[in-house]
Amino acid sequence: MGAVESVRAEMVAGVLSLAVEVGEVVEAGQTLLLLESMKMEIPVVPEGRGRVSRVVVSPGDVVQEGDLLVVLDGA
Repeated sequence: MGAVESVRAEMVAGVLSLAVEVGEVVEAGQTLLLLESMKMEIPVVPEGRGRVSRVVVSPGDVVQEGDLLVVLDGA
């Protein structure tokens, strides 16, 4: 099994929408979800390729800086 990437919030924000599901393979730079802060939409993207093993948040959730959003198992 490859490395695990924990994708975390970089700021306090609301979760607008999810763009991936558990089991999906994603590429570096692909949007995983959209956050909203101060009326701006912020895409959250992984640094590397991997398979989504866990989605921790749902639309409507409010996250704090450093909160876990998505876990990827490296490919």
